[in-house]
Amino acid sequence: MAGRRDEPVGAGRREIEAAMLKMRREAFLPGDIKRHAHMDSALPIGFGQTNSQPTTVANMMELLDVPAGARVLDVGSGSGWSTAILAELVGPEGEVHGVELVPELVERGRANLSAFDCPWATIHAAEPGVLGLPDLAPFDRILVSAMAPSLPEELIAQLAPGGIMVAPADGEMYRVRRGPGRGDGTDSRDDGPSITAHGAYLFVPLL
Repeated sequence: MAGRRDEPVGAGRREIEAAMLKMRREAFLPGDIKRHAHMDSALPIGFGQTNSQPTTVANMMELLDVPAGARVLDVGSGSGWSTAILAELVGPEGEVHGVELVPELVERGRANLSAFDCPWATIHAAEPGVLGLPDLAPFDRILVSAMAPSLPEELIAQLAPGGIMVAPADGEMYRVRRGPGRGDGTDSRDDGPSITAHGAYLFVPLL
């Protein structure tokens, strides 16, 4: 029987911080807020939404363990910064699909993203009442940048076998890893997804 293929290595802290610097935060902030881009705090981008604290973004990206060539879903893409960082991490062999509910932020995020050379990343308008992009699933990685009351099963279902989701829920940051599957395209359901908690965080609500 053939041996199991080694899993791709995800980006480490150094690669994540380099990607965050390359995809300049100020380019994804509105007007006068740009001058605060250096601050390690969440910043308002309008419509009750925020651009997340850089330390939080780096922590989430590290938990997400994004390998080059991955298909990634970015839920709550806001002004597009997280989508751009993920695009840099996956590279042109991968895909990043941002999804945002606020129409004005969808347009702004697309415009911000267009200033960077990453055509493998796109931002979609969310369909009201639908979490994620089930028609484009499965995804190797899912990043959620808004707080849900509990871990959304709809998004866990959009993970590929062996895929990872990082999402805040009920005040806590969680890392969810789906079962590796049986090698025939089906999931391993023996013991369900593996879920670990990684500290308390504050986010805008997941609508």
